Order: sequence, then C-alpha cells, then structure tokens
Amino acid sequence: MAKKAAKSGPRGSRPQAKKSEGRPAYGLSTLRPPRGSRFKKVRVGRGIGSKLGRTSGKGNKGQKSRRGYSRRRGFEGGQMPLHRRMPKRGFHNPFGETYSVLNLADLNVFPAGETVTPDLLRAHGFIRRKADRIKVLGDGDLTVKLAIHAHAFSGSAKEKIGKAGGTFEVIA
Repeated sequence: MAKKAAKSGPRGSRPQAKKSEGRPAYGLSTLRPPRGSRFKKVRVGRGIGSKLGRTSGKGNKGQKSRRGYSRRRGFEGGQMPLHRRMPKRGFHNPFGETYSVLNLADLNVFPAGETVTPDLLRAHGFIRRKADRIKVLGDGDLTVKLAIHAHAFSGSAKEKIGKAGGTFEVIA
C-alpha cells in the first residue's frame, strides 16, 4: 500500500518560507499580516454560548441599552449640568486685540542700522504666535540705533528709541 504524500504544512500545499540564518524569506506568496494585527469582528446577540448573547453586553433595560442612544455632551441624567450650575462671569470683547509684547532690552541683539520688522522678530524667535500684533514696551535700555516697525509702542518705548537715535513706525 502506497503512503499518502504528506502536506507541506498546516495550511495545505501553501509554499512555506525557507528558514535561512534565522530570518524568514519573504515573497509575494508568503506575505501575511503581523500576528495580532487582525481581529475577527465580535458578533453580539448571537446566543448564550457567545458570551455576548441576550442583552449584548449592554446591561438590562433603560435608555442606555436602546438602539441609537448617544448622550449629549455634559448631560447628567436630567440633573442641572455642571456648565449651567457655574455662575457666568466676566465679559469677552469681540473686538479686542491681543498683542505679543517685546521689551526694548531684547532688541539690543540686532546690529546698528537694522530695520526690525515683525517677520524678522518671528524669525529670531522673539514672537511665537503669527496672528498676534506686536507691542514694544520700554523696559530696559536700547543701546543701538534701530528702525523698529510694530503695531503699537508704549510712551516710554517711543522716548527711549528716540534717545538712542532710532526711529519707530506704527504698522496698521
């Protein structure tokens, strides 16, 4: 009696990767997803033997067990939600402008005669937010003559820029 030919692996006649030097050989016919990266979809409500039968893991009765239920943000079951229990406070000015402030002492790193613009300040890392307007304050002393372009200047900053022989220009 002739022996049956043994199958080449646990998956039938599928070609097996050759093992050489501890690394598997890869080819188009041997590609497989990594182990654990693919999961079978859990089918709920398919009998008591499936571990998720009858109530499908949703508990018993109530609004949360029904189809299509989604609680809105901040909902506390009919209790007055926290964001409505807190008192209103303050005022938000819809026309308010935010400024990134810069002191005169910081501008001494630029060489004399330089024109300091908002783009130059952002490139040197003095201003982080691109949307903010720039206000120059008069803290510290300016030791170099500069032409400074900014959206606003304090009174003391204008004075000290003039004393150092520089100029300032307000950008619209």
